[in-house]
Parts: sequence; C-alpha cells; structure tokens
Amino acid sequence: MTEKEKKLIKAILVGAGARGREAYGKWALKNKERITFVAVAEPREARRNLFAEEWNIPKKMQFNSWEELLSEKVGKIADTCLVCTQDQMHTTPALKALTLGYHVLLEKPMATTGEECKTLVKTAEKFKKQLRICHVARYTTMFRTIKRVIKEGLVGDIINIEHSENVAYWHFAHGYVRGHWRKAGDSSPIIIAKTCHDLDLLYWLVESRAEFIQSFGKLTHYTSENAPEGVPKRCTQGCPIAEECPWYAPRLYMNAIPLIRITQRSKKWRLRFVGNLLINHRTLVRVLSKIIKPLKKILNWQTWPATVITDDLSPEGKMKALENGPWGRCVYHCDNDVPDHQTVNIQFENGTTATLTMHGHSYLDGRWIRISGSKGSLVGRFTYGGEELTYFDHLYVKEKILWKKDITYGAHSDGDEGLMESFVSSLENEESENQDVLTSAKDSLESHLMGFAAEKSRFENKVISMETLRES
Repeated sequence: MTEKEKKLIKAILVGAGARGREAYGKWALKNKERITFVAVAEPREARRNLFAEEWNIPKKMQFNSWEELLSEKVGKIADTCLVCTQDQMHTTPALKALTLGYHVLLEKPMATTGEECKTLVKTAEKFKKQLRICHVARYTTMFRTIKRVIKEGLVGDIINIEHSENVAYWHFAHGYVRGHWRKAGDSSPIIIAKTCHDLDLLYWLVESRAEFIQSFGKLTHYTSENAPEGVPKRCTQGCPIAEECPWYAPRLYMNAIPLIRITQRSKKWRLRFVGNLLINHRTLVRVLSKIIKPLKKILNWQTWPATVITDDLSPEGKMKALENGPWGRCVYHCDNDVPDHQTVNIQFENGTTATLTMHGHSYLDGRWIRISGSKGSLVGRFTYGGEELTYFDHLYVKEKILWKKDITYGAHSDGDEGLMESFVSSLENEESENQDVLTSAKDSLESHLMGFAAEKSRFENKVISMETLRES
C-alpha cells in the first residue's frame, strides 16, 4: 500500500494523563497525517480540555467517564480505542471497547488478576480484534538489538539471564510510597505494576514458557519505624532535616533537582553546563530566563512528575498540592504496603534460568541485564543516564559495543514511539501478513501469569508450578 492509499486511523482515548496524552498522544501529534483522535474520556476537566484543544474535539465528543464514551448510544465511532486509565480500571473499558468492535491499545498491566487477563484475551479472539498491551520495552532499539543478535546466534544457547529493574529512590517514592501504586489492593502488586515489562522481556528473549517461579520481597525501608526523630508528617511542615533528606518533596516537584542531576552523566558538555547552572546557580538562570524564555519552564518544572500531582503547574499550585495531597507526605509517614525490594527466580521449560531483581533504592533509574550463552555474553545498561549494550565473545575474549546512546531522560527511551509506530502501522495495513506486532495478547497473558505466580510465591513462601497455576 502506498503512502497516498493509507487510510487515516481514527482513535478515541480513555484517560488523558501521563501515558494517554503525554506519551502516546505526543507521538500522535507528530503524526497527524496518520492518526486523529475524535473523542476523549477523562474525569479531570483540565486534562480533558487540554487534550480536546490539541485535537479540536467538539464538546459533544468530550466525556467525563469511559462509560459515557463507550456506550451503545455513542456506538463505534473510530478504528481504535486507547485505554490509559489506572490499573484497576483497565479491564472493564477494554472489554467494552472490544465488544463494540474497536482494536484496543491497553496500558500495562493488562489487568490486576489472572482471570481478568484471560477474559481479555478470550474476548479479543472472539471479536477478532487486536489487543495490544503497552509492553514498550520490546520496542526500544536496545532490546530489539538484543533480540536480533540472539536470533542470529551471537550468544549461542541462552543459559542464564540476570536482569534488574533499578528504581531511583525519588521515583520509587513518587509512585510506590506516596503515589497511585503505593497500596497493592488499590492498584496491583508491584511485581505486576512495575516489573511486568521485565517479566515480558525475559519471556520474549528466552522464547520459552516459565516452568517454576520463586520470589522473595519485603517493605523494609519506607516505614514509620525508620522515621528520623522529630520529622513531621509532611515535608511542607518545617522538616528539620529537609536539606539532607533525599526524599524532600519540594526538591523534586518544584525544581526537579534529582532529574536535572542526570545531566551530569551526559557526554555533551553543553548539557552538563546547563545542568550545573540549574543546580548551583539558579539566580543566574532566573536572570537569563528573561532573555531565554524556555528556561522559565525548567526553573519551574512543568512536566512529569509535576504533572501528576496537580493541573495547576504554577509554583503556588504545586506547593498547594504538596501541602494537601499525598505527594507532599514524608516517605516514612505514608500508608504504603508494597515491597521496596523483591527478587524472582525463574526456571524456564527449555532449561534456561533467570533472576529478576526490583528495588526502590537506586541512584539512577534503569534496567541492567546480563545474558550468558554458550558462545558469548551480552551486558546491557538501559537507564535515564544513557544506554549501552556490549557483546563479550568467549572464543576470542573480545568485546564489542553493539549499541550506545546518550541521556534519554525517559524510562522507556524510544519505546513509546516504537510501540505507536508499530500499532498504527498494523491498523493501516490490516491485510498485510508482514506485521511488526511484537506483543500479542497471549504473550502478555503469559508474562502477567508469571507476575501473579511471583506474588503467590512471595506470600506463601514456596515454589510455584506454572503448569498448576495455568490450570487453576
């Protein structure tokens, strides 16, 4: 099909937040000749209005809830539905969209129980619609490179994989101590909410189902028992250790100092220079911002994670959110219950073993992986501060860099864009047999079941047979 023959994909969005609008919507804005949004459902008025304005969506196609948009009264008005709600709100709107005849792009995790995951897959198959889960890590250049060289036989047979999801101290506090995913009962277990990407990667790379799974993990640090003496319930209530506490909320949400510090790892001297100014010479930057307008937005950080805590991104608006909302609380005085560190041991049916580690105490966000094969090894670092993949040959004891990238400032690198490119392309060319669909619903089901098995193992302190779990 030629470029002229490609149809314009019509889409609707359920959830115009960090993922819906700021990730997938951002890609779509750059590709308006290929995809257009004709309706949006979002309970927060400011977010709904902003997305509607970007896409010139008429008032009658702006909805407070997904129930209104996905009603029989409205009917099927587009080709695809993007579901980007909170974890507990994934299953029902996705099922409704599938039954109405939409192809569905569903934010991870696909559901919070194994039964819901199975129901989603069965429904997609019944209505013959594409259900794509946003396992964006598969679509990054680095992990696609890993997959390619494994398929080419570079490492031989995979014997063992060591993989870690290192969540930065500030990021873990934002999402899993103060934020939406702090309580497993209100969202999903952290091994699903945070590391379903990683379980999916392991399953994808090994190309074998898991046979046995064992997991350990606890909430160790972010508890009231570890609170320093004299600290208040909130960072904004005159904390005596504010200057020395890494988790002091205003430092992150007002100025984004922990994120700006990442610039010091860049190979580009200009980026390091600007970062140094923002960290150590903010008064000078404030003066320069009168001439260089973009500096104003950096001084008063107006992107993620600030966009999560409030729609009013003025300094006053953000401070009010910290004074009254959950993100201003002391990390030792929250109602969190998810583990801040967890390990998963996996025996695959083909004999490969793997270990997965997740923890919330890293100096830098990112994934580290080591793949040991019969012919060679791959060692990769996929972080906010840059990416690098190195191959170590066993025969000649040589090493070769296969992929390298400077600071990305994103946990997903080019994965969000890769996913959207693949998904939209598949809708443009539905009849083609050469589809770049790296994540099928069935594949996503398998990796999610691995996560549920890990949580079952952690609670029951025993090895879980995946065959038994699948049957149950």
